[in-house]
Amino acid sequence: MTSAVEELEQTPVRHGLLRYAATKAGGALLSIAMVIVATFFLFRMLPGDPVRALAQGRNMTPEQLDLERARLGLDKSIPEQFLHFVGQTLRFDLGVSYEYKRPVLDLIGERIGSTLLLTGTALVLAVSLGLWQGARAGWKPGSKFDKVSTAISLVLWSVPTFWLGLLLLMVFAAGIGPIPGMFPTRGSSSVDKPDGFAGVLDVGQHMVLPCLTLVAVVYAQYLLVMRSSVIDEVGQDYITTARAKGLRDDDIRRKHAVPNALLPTVTLVFMRIGFVVGGAVTVEAIFSWPGLGQLFYEAIRVPDFTLMQGTFLLITVSVILMNTLADVVYHVLDPRVRSA
Repeated sequence: MTSAVEELEQTPVRHGLLRYAATKAGGALLSIAMVIVATFFLFRMLPGDPVRALAQGRNMTPEQLDLERARLGLDKSIPEQFLHFVGQTLRFDLGVSYEYKRPVLDLIGERIGSTLLLTGTALVLAVSLGLWQGARAGWKPGSKFDKVSTAISLVLWSVPTFWLGLLLLMVFAAGIGPIPGMFPTRGSSSVDKPDGFAGVLDVGQHMVLPCLTLVAVVYAQYLLVMRSSVIDEVGQDYITTARAKGLRDDDIRRKHAVPNALLPTVTLVFMRIGFVVGGAVTVEAIFSWPGLGQLFYEAIRVPDFTLMQGTFLLITVSVILMNTLADVVYHVLDPRVRSA
């Protein structure tokens, strides 16, 4: 009888969650549809002719240029090109790159691993550093640690990513004054990449500066959210009760305050995954890291419409999906949201 009653009580909750998830999924699909439209027309506004850019250094007659334009489908009207692009996208076909003459999906598949390695490592480090500093700073607001850590994080957060990347590249890769160049200036591995564990170390050495750049500009968000959440928890009655029982401050912070303060940060992690991938475009271009960001940068130079559309669409869709997942996770974890 008890299990039947519990099942009846859980049914409205499940139905509410399904309705909420369906609503968010519908909003995500609408956002993706708008992105598909914006992606096509946004890049058509860029200056430059892909055919003439690809023909540089080759003596091509106007007739040959027209044939190349017809081969790429650029001789059709904008509405016809748009309908073709939408049809391809709905079939999960992102077309063929003008420059590489290969399917865009294949190019993305070759580069996405490098981007996930860089952004995944940076995200883990940024979350770990931000949560640790935020928990300590929020537990004793106004302390020296709070003031210093918050000030440093805000300064790094306000610094443009490209400027910080160039600064690290100039100081620690090229070397300046008494500081010798300690890290590679470009790429994800050496030309003569060693095998085994030495190869792993080689990739790690190449990843230090781009990863450090991403961590520096991202971790402040986690620090500030965690700090604010811990400050809110410090004033709760259960913290006062725990202190009245004689529990150590470290135990109260680690076992009680921090777990309850993690909820907003958990949702922020999901939301920021997509943005970190998008933010890697600048970092990868600066350090010539062979990922999606570098691929997108190469496509802009031509301009390679199909390659730009494919990489941009992948990045923006990942942001939308991660934001939707964050909303659903928050709804599941926080009973206050479910009851609202």
